[in-house]
Amino acid sequence: MTTADTALALGSGDVTVLGTPRALALAEAATVAAAAGTLADGQTTVGTRVELDHVAPSPIGATVRAEATLVDHTRRRLTFEVRLIQDGEVVASGRITRAIVDRNRFQS
Repeated sequence: MTTADTALALGSGDVTVLGTPRALALAEAATVAAAAGTLADGQTTVGTRVELDHVAPSPIGATVRAEATLVDHTRRRLTFEVRLIQDGEVVASGRITRAIVDRNRFQS
């Protein structure tokens, strides 16, 4: 984690620990990677719902790893349980739902 990842730098607070917007971005990136194996050619996913509890601070220099586990695949919806881990401890956890969409809908 760098200075650019802090709540202060991101405008989400005034402390120099991992900002919740960056924590969410890490969790979403993990869901995108986890979803890749379930998609057909021409498909992608977009986020539709987020529940994230950011429960512990991560200082500058910390290594924070995001994990996503697919827990439900119903039609075009994928739901993941997510965790951010630092030094073996959970610093954030929650659920993210993504919708499967046709990539060409987003090209102009």
